[in-house]
Amino acid sequence: MSKKEFTSFDVAIAAHELNEAIVNSRVNNIYQLNEKTVIIKLHKTDKPPLRLTMEAGRRIHLTTYALKPPKTPPAFCMALRKYLRGAWVKNAEQYKFERIVIVHFKTRTGMMKLVLELFGEGNIILTDEKDEILQALVFKRMRDRNVVRNEVFQFPPSIGKNPFHVTRNDLEEALKEAGDIEVVRTLARFLSVGGFYSEEILLRASIEKTKPCDALSSGEVDAIFTELQSLLSAVSSFKTEPYIVLAEDGSFLDVIPFKLKRYEASKSKGYGSFNEALDEFFLRATAAEKAVASVKVDKLTREAERLKRIIADQEHAIREDEKKTEHDRLIGDVIYAHSSEIQAFLDKFATAKRKGKDWNILISEIMAAKKAKEASFVESFDSHNLLANIFIENLRFSLNLRRTLFENAAEYYERGKKARQKSAGALTALKETQKKLADVEQKIRITEEEKTVKPKEVMEELVKRKVKRKEWYEKFRWFTSSDGFLVVAGKDAVSNEVLVKKYAAADDPVFHAEIAGAPFVVVKTEGKMASEQALREAGE
Repeated sequence: MSKKEFTSFDVAIAAHELNEAIVNSRVNNIYQLNEKTVIIKLHKTDKPPLRLTMEAGRRIHLTTYALKPPKTPPAFCMALRKYLRGAWVKNAEQYKFERIVIVHFKTRTGMMKLVLELFGEGNIILTDEKDEILQALVFKRMRDRNVVRNEVFQFPPSIGKNPFHVTRNDLEEALKEAGDIEVVRTLARFLSVGGFYSEEILLRASIEKTKPCDALSSGEVDAIFTELQSLLSAVSSFKTEPYIVLAEDGSFLDVIPFKLKRYEASKSKGYGSFNEALDEFFLRATAAEKAVASVKVDKLTREAERLKRIIADQEHAIREDEKKTEHDRLIGDVIYAHSSEIQAFLDKFATAKRKGKDWNILISEIMAAKKAKEASFVESFDSHNLLANIFIENLRFSLNLRRTLFENAAEYYERGKKARQKSAGALTALKETQKKLADVEQKIRITEEEKTVKPKEVMEELVKRKVKRKEWYEKFRWFTSSDGFLVVAGKDAVSNEVLVKKYAAADDPVFHAEIAGAPFVVVKTEGKMASEQALREAGE
């Protein structure tokens, strides 16, 4: 599925349809499906509930599917409920010709705006009547503006010119200044229409998109301007032919508001409105993403297990370093605590070395003395490395016979210091690994909410959640006559009054028996002449 985000043309058509559908509706509740998607449930008198879907950086449309939100609403969702629940929608509009939609609300405390940004990572920002930011999906500071609570909201700077305000001379001047740059790149930069529609304009104008701007003829500039105006005319007149473009395998490739030359050879599926097409397209996208999520969870789980093994190894290494730190410090302390006997022991070797005495003879003498319970702390010797293996106060360690007592003690203190430094470094690494694990586990939780096993199963589940549109006459007793006329009857005195005053047109026949509590019966003719058969069946 190729479409990942809205174009400016998509926004224009979607916003226009939304405005007609949701103006004067009231906010019933607000839900947040995931970290970027909000659904606003709207109520409009005598209309089925409306569900406005807003996904930061990606889409906005009405949906007929009751998607299941998380049990615990996120903080952003709770904030929107606080400010907007019970508010009235006054209008929805596109900001200039940008990928931004503004929904205006009338609340108990004044007018508010919900700004949906559909470019980049996207954002959803709530502002008060002074345009000060009350809440945002993402607060951040940027080079050209800030999205910070209590600061005045600023729209992002435009990337290109609004094409509705560009003249033929403006276009020609921009193309001349571009020199040998490709025409498609120049159009995308100069106009706020994006690369997709820049390619469509050139395709309609029969101009190679890689052609250098300085190689364009005056006639080709005319053709580009003409095709741009043709597209803009379709937007300003709202003459739409919404459809979903199908790939060769029948999967959804794109969703567009009107016919495009680039897709003229592709299979497609038409819809009555752009909103309806968007709803179906992104339903399928959701199913595909949920299927991918299942694979993604498995991959993330394996990564979490790998990080857990690393953490276990790091924790073991830290414990060993801490033990070594303490062990070496204790050895240094013991050497000083028994300095007199250890120094006397080491002096024997120093004296023997000065006199040229054979150390092996000295070692034999010391081991003999050990049997006589002298130098009892000596366990054995490593004559090759000139080390004495010592056991004092339940500690076993080696003394270097070529070093002084102070040098031996200092060596153990230094070992302990290095082990402590190693432990500190390992602790920093452990914290980094723990943070990585926390991030992966958070991704697993988020992805688990979208997880399923097979795309087909997801589609079936989502289709089950499609909300059946309830017609106005379903609140009454009704049937369709044998020749196709809708016949509606009241249930009680109140519904009788509503039926006649609100739903009976001037040319609709109305029946009522002169009996207390009898229902009023209306035959809906829709401007046609009611047949005798319909009247007879209504009267019965």
